Amino acid sequence: MNYPGILETKQALGETTLIADPAHIVSLCRDLKHKENFLRLDTVTAVDWHPTEDPRFEVVYHLHSLGANPQVKVESRRLRVKCRISGTNPEIDSVTSVWRAANWYEREVFDMFGIGFRNHPNLTRILMPLDWEGHPLRKDYPVHGYKYSYAKD
Repeated sequence: MNYPGILETKQALGETTLIADPAHIVSLCRDLKHKENFLRLDTVTAVDWHPTEDPRFEVVYHLHSLGANPQVKVESRRLRVKCRISGTNPEIDSVTSVWRAANWYEREVFDMFGIGFRNHPNLTRILMPLDWEGHPLRKDYPVHGYKYSYAKD
């Protein structure tokens, strides 16, 4: 695959991973969907590499290309796309314009890691209460959270 925005391609254990420029994620995903038949977005997740790596975060997209015509016997393919981002309030463009399924996945990443998705239609918490402080899957989040008091009765 040779599309703008691909910085690196890795092969390991029969799996392909593309390292992508976050500035090109929407156009790259659109190309992968329409030109490479990756019609299904399996998930969007993130990794926090704090304190060992910079950029600190990776947003990870798992894509699936189903065999479009069973008579042609096209095998399904899987692809991982990673974008490295940094900052106290990291952001990347939303891919909801490419796959509607990204909506809830991006909200989960926002809720758990604090990564913002520009142009998302409803970027609000989805797992934690709306008034929750912090992002529980960040490596620097306290193990017991911020609000807990274990005072004995």
